[in-house]
Amino acid sequence: MKPTKAAPGGHVIRVGIVGCGSVTQVVHVPTLNFMSHLFQVTYLYDVSEEAMKQSQLKIVGNSRPKTAKSIQELCTSSEVDLVMIATSHAFHANQAVLALQAKKHVFVEKPVALTLKDTDRIIEAEKAAGGAKVFIGYMRRYAAAFEDAVKEVGSIGQIRYARVRDIIGPNSVFIDQSGTYSKTFSDYRKEDSEALSTKTRDDIEQALQSELGVAVTEQTEKMWELLSGLGSHDLSAMREILGMPKGVIGCSPCAATGSPFWSAIFQYPNFAVAYESGIDQVARFDASIEIFGDTKTVKVVIDTPFVKGLPTTMVVKDSLPDGSYRESTIRRTYEDPYSLQLKQVYEWVVNGKAPKTSPVDARQDVEILGMLMKAAAK
Repeated sequence: MKPTKAAPGGHVIRVGIVGCGSVTQVVHVPTLNFMSHLFQVTYLYDVSEEAMKQSQLKIVGNSRPKTAKSIQELCTSSEVDLVMIATSHAFHANQAVLALQAKKHVFVEKPVALTLKDTDRIIEAEKAAGGAKVFIGYMRRYAAAFEDAVKEVGSIGQIRYARVRDIIGPNSVFIDQSGTYSKTFSDYRKEDSEALSTKTRDDIEQALQSELGVAVTEQTEKMWELLSGLGSHDLSAMREILGMPKGVIGCSPCAATGSPFWSAIFQYPNFAVAYESGIDQVARFDASIEIFGDTKTVKVVIDTPFVKGLPTTMVVKDSLPDGSYRESTIRRTYEDPYSLQLKQVYEWVVNGKAPKTSPVDARQDVEILGMLMKAAAK
């Protein structure tokens, strides 16, 4: 479907948002509002009527977006060009397939899905959609500093070692300080809660037992939940900057015993990567990727995405020909990764520029999650 013409020229993409929870309220609605010359929210759907009303009141434009009674209504509307899915991970595949069957482009918040089976369903539905495509929302990979670091790492030569770290405090701390005044609601039906519980349980059994041969326990279930949520960001960025690992040669037992922390060693052809991540109650965001060469180190430093405008930076440490040491911190822009990502979404929908974060690309992250789970199970 062709996006509508903008008043000053170009196109405005009409967006239908599925899911009006905290990420939509804190990130997507404000960012789409700031970019109203490129996007207009025309439809909303959520199992909570109050959540829809909350987001509806926050949308800028000449008219308020409509609220749908079902996902099908939103996906089949002639007033929607792009379906943005920001719901529970377990529902991503079903909702993406519905949108693709309606021949609509689809933006899916990470992770693409919780199982290889559901990921493959999205890939097959995309092939059958007659030109409609899917964009996976890995916004860290669109940060200017991250893209700069990918290029800078290319000048290192032989990589000797790398370190991926992502340890954060409660997201509620950052959300409460974001100035977006988001709200949570509980006016959803019992059958909606039961549907989420059933699908999540089925996904856990499919991912762990059927696909990986890992027993489903309280500990492995918790580890899968944490890795597929926070961990998918790290693993996707690691994969773009370093490539696909050959396997996991070491994994701490802490995650397998129910701790919200984990660490592992990924094996690459000529080097290893130390990966550590976890969630605690300290109000800080400590995320980075650091790559070591013989004469140069490149580090990407990431801050919370829930406070708009906090910069992602690149730190380069190297030795100069005269033997002196240089350390540089580069901040190319204050423009946040979500805004930069939406610009790529626009180029994709309007001009046909293929996204790097496609379902086929994201499938590899589900495979890496499987490597970690198998290593922990041993």
